[in-house]
Amino acid sequence: MNIGFAMCGSFCTYAKIFPIMEALAKEHTVTPIFSQSAYTTDSRFGSAQEHIHRAAQICGRDPIHTIGQSEPIGPKKLLDALIIAPCTGNTLAKLAHSIADSPVTMAAKSHLRNGRPIVIAVSTNDALAGAAENIGKLLGRKHYYFVPFGQDDAQNKPTSMVADFTKIPPTLKAALEGQQIQPVLL
Repeated sequence: MNIGFAMCGSFCTYAKIFPIMEALAKEHTVTPIFSQSAYTTDSRFGSAQEHIHRAAQICGRDPIHTIGQSEPIGPKKLLDALIIAPCTGNTLAKLAHSIADSPVTMAAKSHLRNGRPIVIAVSTNDALAGAAENIGKLLGRKHYYFVPFGQDDAQNKPTSMVADFTKIPPTLKAALEGQQIQPVLL
């Protein structure tokens, strides 16, 4: 199976994301896709080059990182499924409003033309604020499937929610069967 694994700029989650990518790459062909932020931003969680190198090493191929590289995903039917993990509030908003101005959102738009699943693993500080509307829109759309998610630090970040990244594989399996794994909210 061919899986796209798109990473956005929630850098604090990468330590949990890379082992999932690695597990999937042992069983499937995985193509990494990086947002502009993921591809260019150094953070206290590591440099962009470290993340790019790790994804390339795990997947055996360099990440897609431009709109031009991601556009052929749909026309060439390159993927059976697309995972967006972590999916930031910014990316959620773009997906909810059909904006394809980044490698990740273009990959999603292009992939959707084939009616194949997109698995969303939310990671945003405003899931219960500004991003809530966008999560709601995508929950109601065909071909979008959510990795179960919940509040990650209700006391200090009361509107923040993060997916349980360990549930990406079972969410992917269910999505390929046209089913949303339950419960969605943890």
